[in-house]
Parts: sequence; C-alpha cells; structure tokens
Amino acid sequence: MRVAIAGAGAVGRSIAGELLENGHEVLLVDKAPTAISVERVPQAEWLLADACEITSLDEAALQRCNVVIAATGDDKVNLVVSLLAKTEYGVPRVVARVNNPKNEWLFNESWGVDVAVSTPRLMSALVEEAVSVGDLVRLLRFSHGDANLVELTLPEESALAGTQVGDVEWPEDTSLVTIIRGTRVLTPTPEDSLEPGDELLFVAAPAREEQLEDLLSVRREETDA
Repeated sequence: MRVAIAGAGAVGRSIAGELLENGHEVLLVDKAPTAISVERVPQAEWLLADACEITSLDEAALQRCNVVIAATGDDKVNLVVSLLAKTEYGVPRVVARVNNPKNEWLFNESWGVDVAVSTPRLMSALVEEAVSVGDLVRLLRFSHGDANLVELTLPEESALAGTQVGDVEWPEDTSLVTIIRGTRVLTPTPEDSLEPGDELLFVAAPAREEQLEDLLSVRREETDA
C-alpha cells in the first residue's frame, strides 16, 4: 500500500515509521527544509514541497496513493490537503489530524476527510476510558459514514452481564466489533457472553449512543409481581 503523509514533523515521522515496519510504501511531504530529516526515516521517500499546491501533489503522484494522511500542525493545511487528495486525485482513504478541537466539525466528507483524528480529544477519551465504567467513551469519529468508534466497560450491575451477544436486541445502526477481556481480544459471536469488566467496542451512529449506553450500563429494575 502506498501512503503519502503531509507533514514531516514528529507526528508524521512517527506514523511513517509504523507504516514502514508493516511493509507499506511511504512518502513524506513537507515544505520546510528543516523538516526534511531523511536520516530519521531513511526507508521513506521524501519530498520538499508545499502539499497545498497541485504541482507538488502531481510530483508526489498522489493518484497512485491508497491513503493520504494530512498530519501537519495546521488545521487549515490539513483541510486543503484532504480536499485536494479526495477531489482532484480520487484517493480512496483520507485521514486528517485535528489540532484544535474547535475545528473538528469541519473535518468531514465535505472536505474530503474519511477519518478525523483529534489528538486532544483522543487523549481525553483514553483518560476517560481508563477510569470510567458504565460510561460510553467516544474514541474516534468516522466522517464518511457518520459513525463513531465508542467504548464502554461493562459494569457489574449491568442488566446484560452474563447475556449472550446473540440474545441482545442492539439498537439500530450499531455494531459490536470487539470484546477486550483482560489480555484477550475477542471477535464477538452470537454464543459469546458479556461479562462484567469486558471492554466493548462498537461502531455506532451518534444518534444511537445514548440508547446504547442506557442498554449496557443500567440494570433494569425488576417489576413487582
């Protein structure tokens, strides 16, 4: 897979290193000469150019990329790169870094963004995920499909504790994708049971998040006979 990364700062180089270790072809693009540090990621291609200019993207052969990652520290640049990658070059997957959470609403399919990653929001979510039981935590927003990756740790008092996955009437537009149980990562099957302490990862429509949280976190009061 060929990946172009706009922004060769610490974030861009770190992403490049991970992708190269996984066997992908990576191009780093930055307009600042001081950012071109070939010795730090020698396996990558490097291009000194402005990723907001069509001529630069032509030189980068963006049309051959499977993924473009807009990873600069400037939200305006990341939006422009995303839009050009999607509309001018038809890149199948565009991932954009959000530096200021106030700008997060802009990073959607209108600007060519398939996945928006807000570092401040993600760090906050990881803190919440570590200390919250029974509360839904939003980890990632998928712009293209109007859906979020959300997590909830199943509490002891949940009505669904001990229930098989296939017996649960999940809300519409939600999908349980992973169960993390201790050190194990489980792909859910209808026969798997939900156990207290399980970390449940869902892809869910934003409108269904509250319904999903209510379903998982609260034990229904038994009615008097």
